[in-house]
Parts: sequence; structure tokens; C-alpha cells
Amino acid sequence: MQSILQSISQGNPAYMGVYLCILRYVAPVLAALLLWRCLKPLVVFRRVPEIWGWLKGADGSSFALTHWESIIGRSKTCDVVIDFPTISRNHAVLTRYDDGSWSIKDAGSKSGVLVNGEPIRLHALEAGDVINIGGLDMTLTPVTAKQEQLQAQLRAPASAVDNVANLLLLTVLQIMVCLAFLLTSQSDYLESVIWGFGGIMVTQWILMIFYLCIRRSAFEMETVAFFLCTMGMAVVATVIPKDIIKQLAALVMGVALYLVVGWSLRDLERAKKCRYAATALGLGFLIFTLLFGDEQNGAKAWIQIAGLNLQPSELSKVCFVYAGASTMDRLLDKRNLYLFIGYSVLICACLALMNDFGTALIFFVAFLIIAFMRSGSVGTVGLACTALGFAGVIAVKIAPHALRRFASWRHIWADPMGAGYQQTRALMCMAAGGLFGLGANQGKLKGYFAADSDIVFATITEEWGLILAVLPVLAVVALAVFAIRAAITGRSSFYTIGSCTAAAILLTQAILNALGTLDVLPFTGVTFPFVSNGGSSMLGAWGLLAFLKAADTRQNASFAVRRVRKEGSE
Repeated sequence: MQSILQSISQGNPAYMGVYLCILRYVAPVLAALLLWRCLKPLVVFRRVPEIWGWLKGADGSSFALTHWESIIGRSKTCDVVIDFPTISRNHAVLTRYDDGSWSIKDAGSKSGVLVNGEPIRLHALEAGDVINIGGLDMTLTPVTAKQEQLQAQLRAPASAVDNVANLLLLTVLQIMVCLAFLLTSQSDYLESVIWGFGGIMVTQWILMIFYLCIRRSAFEMETVAFFLCTMGMAVVATVIPKDIIKQLAALVMGVALYLVVGWSLRDLERAKKCRYAATALGLGFLIFTLLFGDEQNGAKAWIQIAGLNLQPSELSKVCFVYAGASTMDRLLDKRNLYLFIGYSVLICACLALMNDFGTALIFFVAFLIIAFMRSGSVGTVGLACTALGFAGVIAVKIAPHALRRFASWRHIWADPMGAGYQQTRALMCMAAGGLFGLGANQGKLKGYFAADSDIVFATITEEWGLILAVLPVLAVVALAVFAIRAAITGRSSFYTIGSCTAAAILLTQAILNALGTLDVLPFTGVTFPFVSNGGSSMLGAWGLLAFLKAADTRQNASFAVRRVRKEGSE
């Protein structure tokens, strides 16, 4: 085996040069085609509301219930708007559960809610129950299983054949990139290169086969994630090839975490139970790091376990999304919002004490998304931003190293051998790469600090070109667009808040990494999701992707969403 690899790496230099030159132009075309095929169905899918039942009034009025949680009230923001003076702005919450049962809860209304003439706070509904809301009698009529199936056919995703074709296209790209590194890498790392890229290919096809076995056809998000992981593996193979196997192991564990989180979200009641454990774990990870962590690059954000460097705050991001997501009946209780604000303050305080202000900024963005979606109040968000300003002033006084990062922003060329050393070298190497790059393993940036993590965008640009470097950013932007579009037809506020927050975290990280390298934004040292070298970052990215998958309600698209039940079945 070793002799075969050595013969490949020591082949005709002329042929090797021709192949690498061709790959420089072919790789961006293949990548652009792949992402176009994967992202188009996610961005332009038909948003057909799912109708789960009808609320019918005694006067002949009828209201479609298009979510598992529907607010009934006089406010124009309610799901069921009844403009009647005796009905409160947010009067009641009508909830559907995974097993098809329903309940109604009084949302603190003035006139209360009656079921069959009896006042209730929370009541499970049975067929024929008469609901009295503000003096108006209404009955609930759930849709039948056959009607659910007919509706599902209107929300069909891309076919399994299309997704298999996409994965084949990605596999071709991976083989071509792998061959480029076999031709250019040192002989000591040739087996690692094969294990790295081969491991990604095996993992993605096993996951695809699993999807086909459970009759799930959509694989666009996963294909995009594996494409990003492929670019990350290319960076690791260039900068620090001895970490290839470690990065592959992180990817496999990330996929496993993705499946576990997706399984927990498959049942809303189970997801709510997992939420409490995740909330405790998210804070526990940070407290443990604060007490026993190691300081690196001015931030005490790392834990040494069995020779591995772990950054628990990456997993805390997944836990934070769990903590922030909530069902509609709990959102109307302001006490729950205040508890979440207090939890967020504790999280950010831990990160500030660890001097990890880049991660703190990402958590703050996630908090803003959650706070707005939970309260619907722009004032709440404005108050939070004001608090951030005061906290920033205090942080600068306590942690001078944070000020130094901001002091060099937009002034890196004033001190190119000091504070601006890393970014100025990154910009020069990016300029050398141009649109199509220098070729695999041909860059100079790999000799600089954090070329595989904090300035990974520059490393990709130098070797693979600006066109291919921009594609991962556009891919993350497209995932965020999907989360926003899917929110309109979301089944539960739990899934809607979770997916939008997860997308915001991924997008914020990608933007801070790319634009921080370019000195457009302050250089915060955050990782690029799926691409930057680091096991903790990889686990966190896959864990967040599960929330996006749970928001995909297209017919049989997501393993995190139950299949439409057949007539006569559960």
C-alpha cells in the first residue's frame, strides 16, 4: 500500500502540474453546481400551510388551524383573530400534540375559557366539546389522516434520485481533491489523506443509505454540510495533516450528535424534557471550564482531556438553543422570559470571565433572536443592546486584551509586524490566490498561526480561489434563508425559535470569521462552521444543524419530523 502511495506522489511532475491546474478551474464549477442543486430546493420551496383542524363558531364562522399551537384573541398578531369586545388580546392557546390529541389553555384572559360550561385553566379536548371564549361558543374539528396525506403531497421535496445525484457529484469533487493532495503531500501523510477524505465519503453514504431505509428523501442540508466538511478537511490536509484522523473522528461524532439531537426533537414532549437537561448542561460546561480550563491566546476557554483540547462553549451553543426554544403556551408567561434573560446573563458572565468575548458576542446575537421571537417586542431587543453597550465598556476595563483586538480593527496596516501581523499576511496570501487559487497544498499561509481555524477563509482563498471561498459563506446564508421561510409554516414555536436561532449562530460565526479575516469586522477569532479545524466546533455545528432539519416539514423530508399517519393508524 505504501509503495503505491509513494508512486502516486512521485509521479510525472508534468502530469501532476497539468492535473492541479485543471482542478483549480474545475473545482469551483463543480462546487457551484452542487450548491445550486442543493440550495435551490431549500430557498424556493413551496410554503403551503399545514391545516391541522378547524375552529368553527356557532354563527357559522370557521378558522383554519395551521400550527400545532394557535393563539386565539383579538390582537392582529394572533393565529385566530376574533374581533369581539369580550375577547382579550391574547385569550387562549389551542395546542395539538404528537399523538393527534388537543388541549386548550387560558392565557390569562379577563372573561376566561369554558369547556362544556365549566371554567378551565388547562383542559384536554374530546370530540364534541363546546369551547366558550369570551361568550362565543366554538367547536374543534381536527382534519382526518387522509386529509393530512393529501396536504403533504403539496409539500414534496426534491426526489431521492436528485439527492443521490447530488451526493455523487460531491463524491466526484472529493475524489478529485483527495487525488490532488496525494500528488502534493509528504509521503508520511498519504495514508492519512486517504483516511480523511475516504472517511467523509463513507460517512455521507452511510447516512444517505440510512435515510433511504427510513424513507426520507431530502438530503440537501446534509450534502451542504459534508461539502463544508470537505473544504475543512482540505485545509487540515494543507496546514496540519497530522490532525486529519482527529478531524475525521470529530466529524463522525458530530453526525452522531446530529442524529441524537434530531431524535430528541422528533417528539415535541420529549424535546421539552430534553430542554431542561440541556439548560443545566449548557451552564455547567461553562462553569467547569471557568474553574478547570486552560488559557490559550488570552481566553480561558479550553479543557484538556486525554491529550485533546476541547472547547465546551461550542456544545453550550446547542444547549442554549434548547434553553431558548419554547412552546407557545409558555411564551405568553412573562415569567419564563425573565428566567431566560437571567440564564443568558449567567452564560455571558461566564464567557466574559473566561475572556472569550468572540463567543460571548455569538451568544448575544442568539439571545437577541430568541428574545424577539419570544416577546415580539422591539423594545426588549433595544434594551438588551443598550445593556450590551454598558457591558462592553466594563469588559474593556476588566480585560485589556479585548480592547487590543478592537484597537487594531481597520488599522492592521499601521502595525503589520505586530497587532496586524496575522491579518496582513492573510490578505496578501488571498491576493496571491486570486479567483482560482494557487492549487492544493501550494499556499504559503499554512505556515502562519491559526491558518486552519481563525483565518481559514484566507487559507481556502489562497489555495482554491476567491470563488470557491465565497461559496461556503453563501451556503450558510442559504440555510439561514431556509430557516426564515420555514418559520412561517412552522408547526410549533419550539421548532421555529430553535431553527432560527441555530441558523443565526451559524451565520454569525461564518460572517465574523470571513469578514474578520478581511478586517471588515473586528477580528474575534471565532471558527467557521464545519470548516475550521477543531472537534468541539465540528460537534457544535452538526448539533445546530439538527434544529434546522427539525424545521423542514416538507413531505418525508426530515427524520426529525414524524411521517404523515395513514388512515386508521397512529
